[in-house]
Amino acid sequence: MKKKIAVITGDGVGPEVTQQAVKVLDAVAEHFNHTFNYTYCLAGAAAIDETGDPLPELTIEVCLASDAILFGAIGHPKYDNDPTAKVRPEQGLLKLRKSLQLFANIRPVTTYPSLHHLSPLKSRYIEGVDFIIFRELTGGIYFGEKKTNEDQTWASDDCSYTKEEVERIAHLAFQSAQKRRKKLTLIDKANVLETSRLWRKVVKEIAPQYKDVRLDFLFVDNAAMQIVLNPKQFDVILTDNLFGDILSDEASVITGSLGLLPSASIGNSNALFEPIHGSYSKAAGKDIANPLGAILSVAMMLDYFNLKEEAQLVRDAVEWTIESLFVSKDIDPVNFYFTSTIGELISEYIGGRISGRVNTENIELRKSTII
Repeated sequence: MKKKIAVITGDGVGPEVTQQAVKVLDAVAEHFNHTFNYTYCLAGAAAIDETGDPLPELTIEVCLASDAILFGAIGHPKYDNDPTAKVRPEQGLLKLRKSLQLFANIRPVTTYPSLHHLSPLKSRYIEGVDFIIFRELTGGIYFGEKKTNEDQTWASDDCSYTKEEVERIAHLAFQSAQKRRKKLTLIDKANVLETSRLWRKVVKEIAPQYKDVRLDFLFVDNAAMQIVLNPKQFDVILTDNLFGDILSDEASVITGSLGLLPSASIGNSNALFEPIHGSYSKAAGKDIANPLGAILSVAMMLDYFNLKEEAQLVRDAVEWTIESLFVSKDIDPVNFYFTSTIGELISEYIGGRISGRVNTENIELRKSTII
């Protein structure tokens, strides 16, 4: 298989974790005789610094011509700490989502037994947690008309959705539920918001097409509590842009580290894959960021390419590093391994070059990892 992949490394630790993700893709390509061709392009603060634009037109053109996009992270303190900045890195990401019509953000939430001690929830509540959040990504309040008066004493953000916008992501969520435990939960605020009432009406209309899927509903405030009280009850969650942004971040901490979670943003003809963590600028250049979110995003990309065996091998390799305690500083602040070392270990596992005992002393010295 040959695929063209646009790579946007972005800001902060984005380049470091993306480098490991590409390393893993190369290992997959070598092991399974695939060809992945990469085109690197700019977005975020790096793009502003070089071009003045958080998303240059060339980047959009490259992404549109690619089979998938691998994305690092964007953001920089000089913009985060300046509320008056007119041009911001995040504008590039929003524009990219809109330009590519990436309407569905998909975030799996999975826990690992060896990391239960890092979760703010007790182990008995998170054992076996495995659910997916489908967040609508190109509509709602983030993209609605924004107004403020001249003296900035009043502001408004318009939230709107069409039936078609709800339908297209709802179908994806139902289809995902059919392949899993056949349960779909729509999260909304239909007791207050007209947009939520539209969501509930449309999803109810679609449900008879998926008779094998059990559909239930939760108001968003109750859902936020239930994710903490009993996260095991969820299989597939479907929700709008704002609620999805908040709830997916809440759910992510169940695993013990933001650095562990991947995501996919899917459109009609394009798809983007990225870890959910931010740019974490304080760690940039130190080789200490967790690369697993980026590497698991590669697994989601391989699923998107219908390379199921390859995707599972990447996940097996990630689980092996976690169970073997080859983890980054966010997971173990004392006995941690470097970003690049974890990427090398996973690549070697994929290549079949790891069997038997691993020489941990050599890993720490950045020498050969195998005995």
